Amino acid sequence: MLGYVTLGTNDLKRAAKFYDALVGEYGGKRFMEFEDTFIAWSGPDPTACGIALTKPFNGEPATVGNGVMAAIACDSPATVDRIYKKAIELGAKDEGPAGARGDEFYAGYFRDPDGNKLNVFCMTKG
Repeated sequence: MLGYVTLGTNDLKRAAKFYDALVGEYGGKRFMEFEDTFIAWSGPDPTACGIALTKPFNGEPATVGNGVMAAIACDSPATVDRIYKKAIELGAKDEGPAGARGDEFYAGYFRDPDGNKLNVFCMTKG
C-alpha cells in the first residue's frame, strides 16, 4: 500500500551510514540521492515500500513524531532477529527486543540515531 516512508535527519552523513548498513543487511540499496539533502533506499523488491531520509525542506531541525513509526516487513523471525540485531550494533536504541507479540506477529522495535522509531516484523501465521 505505501510506496515509501521518509524520515527526517539533522545529520545526513551519519544517518546514511546507519541506513546503508541496515538496509544492506536486508538486501536493499540506495536508489536515489540529491546532493546533501535526500537519500532513498529500496529493498530486494524495488516495487515494495522503500525508506528515505531527508533534511527538512523548510530548513528547521528534524524532529521525531510522537506515535509515528515505520515498519519494515521481513520474511521470517530469523530475518527480524538479524535486522534488529544489526540495528542495535549500528547504535540504534532498543524500544522492544525482537520476539513474538501474540500468536501471529513477531517484531523488534528500535530508534535510529535521529530518534525515529522503526520496527522489523513478520507474520508467523495466516
